[in-house]
Amino acid sequence: MRTGRGFSEPLSRREFLKFGILASFASTRSWDVAQRSWSSGRSSGPLVPPPQDLLLFNGRIYTMDPRNPRASVVLIRNGRIAYVGNALPAQGLGARQIDLQGRAVIPGIIDNHNHIALMANRPGYHTPLENCASIREVQETLATRAASVPPGAFLTTIGGFHFNQFAERRLPTRRELDEAVPRHPTYLSIGFSGPSVVNSLGRRFFAERGIPVGEDGSIAPGEASNRALLTLRRELLTAEERRRGALDALRYGLSLGVTTHLDQGAFQATNTPQDGAAHEDNYTMHRPFFQLHAEGRLPARIRINFLHTDLSPEVPTLRERLRNSFPFFGDEWIRTVGIGEFTAGDPFELFAHAEPGAAWRVGTRLVAAAGWRNENHSLTRTDYQAIIRGWEEVDREIPLGGLRWTLAHVPFITREWVERLKALGGGLSLTGWRYLAGTREANGPPFRMIVESGIPAGLSSDGMQIAPMNPWLHMYYATTGVNARGEPINEEQRISRQEALRLYTRANGWFLREEEHLGSLEVGKWADLVVLNRDPFQVPDEGLKRIRSVLTIVGGRIVHDEGLLRAPAPER
Repeated sequence: MRTGRGFSEPLSRREFLKFGILASFASTRSWDVAQRSWSSGRSSGPLVPPPQDLLLFNGRIYTMDPRNPRASVVLIRNGRIAYVGNALPAQGLGARQIDLQGRAVIPGIIDNHNHIALMANRPGYHTPLENCASIREVQETLATRAASVPPGAFLTTIGGFHFNQFAERRLPTRRELDEAVPRHPTYLSIGFSGPSVVNSLGRRFFAERGIPVGEDGSIAPGEASNRALLTLRRELLTAEERRRGALDALRYGLSLGVTTHLDQGAFQATNTPQDGAAHEDNYTMHRPFFQLHAEGRLPARIRINFLHTDLSPEVPTLRERLRNSFPFFGDEWIRTVGIGEFTAGDPFELFAHAEPGAAWRVGTRLVAAAGWRNENHSLTRTDYQAIIRGWEEVDREIPLGGLRWTLAHVPFITREWVERLKALGGGLSLTGWRYLAGTREANGPPFRMIVESGIPAGLSSDGMQIAPMNPWLHMYYATTGVNARGEPINEEQRISRQEALRLYTRANGWFLREEEHLGSLEVGKWADLVVLNRDPFQVPDEGLKRIRSVLTIVGGRIVHDEGLLRAPAPER
């Protein structure tokens, strides 16, 4: 064993041979061929290889372990971290070796609040546009996607982006979409219910079905966009398409370094135009993930919250859920977590009233009595107060300590109410959803105040309706306070990059009750880690938006590979 190796000193040829890289490389080369980018659109064949013993060396490894924050070597055995340090471990003999060439490595990112199931169940070949900064980049992204999907397949982007992020401050036109994708019908829609835009093939498709489309390809927000989306669902979505969509969604997350998703469910679909982009069948929407898991093809970890909006004080669907389901039930790849992000009642009731209704109160007490984790979201200047007061009432009868109840988003929460939630043993899920369309009057959340309060807190995306999934966009907003238009709107509440990365990794294990397994690179934890194209602690602020994974490992399995062994030196 050699000790004292620097962070960037490469192995000698003798050490290379000593640790058996040639043999291990030959035995695993076929899996390199199986790794494809998220945009391939293919769902057949093996996706997830068996776990490998891997020795990653010559890196800048940010462990998120306060006792051992930096390292240059990490060893993976049997799907778990076996060693983290700066010397070559003797037990690394026989492991496949990967020279990191000085690249940055972080633990797998945990998104503690998103809607990955809605993204997975999108009709057509969903194509995230959240990373585009101009109409030209939209065209390039769509053209790249079109080149890898079946001829004539529908390309769709439903939520997760806003024209604020484009230099032109508008949606592309029909003609601009035609330039990029002339042979694939295309439909792009902002937020829950548009506005939307289509290319010529898309315009013809919708016009034949009686949906009004402007000469420029625009579809009005609301009813028209909702009808367009419902039509796509009815005509395009099949069980196989849903499985393919699930793989696409997870692959996209893996390309960004997201290895664990806590899905927050959806409103119950009614098969009417009122469904919009935030509705799905609450009882079947996760089936594609379970099917992929049964086939051994699930490449990322899925955690599930069950959303309920019973309007009756009898809360029938919530009662049946609590009677017939178990919290934290499943395995390391997919399992249930809790109830949320709505418990019961009209989810918009709290926006207009100072107190929640009877259904919410009854449902909240039932969740506590059953010992489940509970999550609600807060969007206004008063709703968080009503929620916390309601939880305090329940706590007097049924102690909530240890249940880890969570409030999400909280753009306007104050220090007083943070302390009251903290006294209940609760936590806060923070998202940068204001990045796309926020203003100084509608900014938040107060990241700095919350971090300094000491309450359990973690970062999340709330993707893919009104916010992007890309964690690096959320970290950009949390650390700069600058929105997609380049306007500083939340700079007084900025946190450091170290704090932001901790909130997206180590801190998020708390929300899953899996802090002993996830969130940091420590011996004994699951081997979830990400090799990045740029170092998040060295790039300028704008460079955060361009960070991607060149290699993502989940449970010792290489599930995303941009050709690390053949890649040039990392960008600075």
